[in-house]
Amino acid sequence: MRARWPFALALALFLFGLGRGALDAWVAATMLPPLTPAVSTEVLERDGSLMRLYPVGNGLWRPAVDPHSVDPDYLRMLIGYEDRRFYRHDGVDLRALLRAGFHDVMAGHIVSGGSTLTMQVARLLENSGTGRIAGKIRQIRVALALERRLTKAQILSLYLQIAPFGGNLEGVRAASLAYFGKEPRHLTTAEAALLVALPQSPEQRRPDRFAKAARAARARVLMRLGGAGVIPRAEAKSAQTEPVPTRRRPFPMLAPQLSDRLHGADPAARVIRTTIDAGLQAQLQELATASVAGQGPRLQVAMVVADHRSGAILAEVGSAQYAETGDGYIDFTRTLRSPGSTLKPLVYGLAFDAGLANPETLIDDRPVDFNGYAPQNFDHRYRGMVRLRSALQMSLNIPAVMLTDAIGPANLMAGLKRAGVRAVVPGGNPGLAVVLGGVGVDLHDLVQLYAAIGRGGVALPLHVTPGADVAGRRIMSSVAAWQVGDILSGLAPPPGLPENGLSYKTGTSYGHRDAWAVGFDGRDVIGVWMGHADATPVPGAFGGELAAPVLFRAFARLKPKLTPLPPAPTGTLIAPNADLPLPLRVFRPRGAEVLPQPDAPQVAFPPDGAVVELNAGDLLVKVQNGAPPFVWMANGRPVATPSHDRDEVLHMAGPGFVTLSVIDAQGRSARVSVRLVR
Repeated sequence: MRARWPFALALALFLFGLGRGALDAWVAATMLPPLTPAVSTEVLERDGSLMRLYPVGNGLWRPAVDPHSVDPDYLRMLIGYEDRRFYRHDGVDLRALLRAGFHDVMAGHIVSGGSTLTMQVARLLENSGTGRIAGKIRQIRVALALERRLTKAQILSLYLQIAPFGGNLEGVRAASLAYFGKEPRHLTTAEAALLVALPQSPEQRRPDRFAKAARAARARVLMRLGGAGVIPRAEAKSAQTEPVPTRRRPFPMLAPQLSDRLHGADPAARVIRTTIDAGLQAQLQELATASVAGQGPRLQVAMVVADHRSGAILAEVGSAQYAETGDGYIDFTRTLRSPGSTLKPLVYGLAFDAGLANPETLIDDRPVDFNGYAPQNFDHRYRGMVRLRSALQMSLNIPAVMLTDAIGPANLMAGLKRAGVRAVVPGGNPGLAVVLGGVGVDLHDLVQLYAAIGRGGVALPLHVTPGADVAGRRIMSSVAAWQVGDILSGLAPPPGLPENGLSYKTGTSYGHRDAWAVGFDGRDVIGVWMGHADATPVPGAFGGELAAPVLFRAFARLKPKLTPLPPAPTGTLIAPNADLPLPLRVFRPRGAEVLPQPDAPQVAFPPDGAVVELNAGDLLVKVQNGAPPFVWMANGRPVATPSHDRDEVLHMAGPGFVTLSVIDAQGRSARVSVRLVR
């Protein structure tokens, strides 16, 4: 059977048949297709590495590629194999066409079409076929027009961008990421040869489906390039032994909810740069998954890590495991939840700032009533006279409500607003219950609040995209912020974890719906939330037991050693209770009515306000009612070991005013203030 007239020879004769003037006019009149194909949106971490990639509208993975970011050996091999005279022809290589036509005639069928890289770009831009002479002529026309419109570097860039590599992969960068899991900056000889071979028949040579065909195609590239001296023969032979990848690797998907949020805010952006540390992000995503393992299928977790000095977010985990449907799709760093006790440090700081109290101020933890609102401690127990330092560390509710009443709920809400916290109060009227979690906040804003405390009382907006510096807003004085941080640094770590001085606070919302832990050192801040997506209770969940261990493990992944807190600012009053100014020694609630307690302890002697003479420095005290053993305290300090006796002799430091407190076995207390004389 006679062979069909060879395409390449026919095309060559066609070009010869055109006169120079006719050819120029023909090329000049060419309508070119769009020369800027859509590329995938990239989300980058802080050092510029790829963190997340989005496909273009038709589902193709087509990340932008620059020839300068591609291995030069690959480019040399590509041109050596596909188009040796790429830099010398005008889009069509007549010598190659004639040679291809001769080979077609000798073989009796089509062996080669003699296409240049420019002609391949023309075909890919218009998605035209290769089997008809009309299609080839169109490719030649577009190729000649491209050479007049673009530089060789621009044409090569287009090829690197739109060449097909199997499935929905387009461009050498997409192929390198999918098949080798790396950017195409540094390719092995075998990897480069495979990428040269794939675009010729991308579906039949896909290594993830047809590894044998991919290996054979790679071998042909290596043999020809080795024979032509493009690469050393020994190198070509050695590359034959390198395995062919048999699967596609997933594209990077770090901080997926964050990336979705940024991409959704600016869908047209081709590159989105962030402050995320990819290594830390990957570690915390693994920690998130591990922290909910075995805790029930519905438990979720979210984390935010930031450098509180600059406000830059270093990592953000939106859920335990990302999924495009179900709970994993939700970004739990931005969902409103009850913060439990995590707002108490702000209340204490505002009270310190207002001159109402000091960390060593005594406060009476006992039943109170605020016009019908009678808060209770989480364990329904009372501790009597305690220092505010201890009250915050124990997260006692009644002292926190007393302080909130003193500063006013409106001032608490104003402090949240200055910190940039979007706080939603049910009904719109904030009351004393706000400090115990009667408000909605999200994890991002809560971390921003603690960042302000760690920064010395100045709030900066947390940011995840680089931008201009923003002036901060002071929410409390540097002295008050240091006092709060110092108190929180004395909180014991979760069981089994090292005591490292981390300033942290936990919180549990009403009904065990949310477990929180937020902490900071001298440089960084981390917040952790755990709970169910539908806000149903997590039985037995406490912030200290569920979220705090995750917080400590997150800090361990952030750095091997915590950054120390700064020294106390000038003017900080650091003194024991007895040395405080008289108004700061005991906090007296303003609007609270002390509720009577059945059978509560009472100081029978000395009476309140009495002047009592010391007997060789000793003072006789008596208690009635209450449950033994009893602990006696003077100005907040224990002055006797627990005793079952109702009469006790206390050795006093000397004459002066003193507040005596007695606490029984149930935590109930009574106190009197007396003056001691010799």
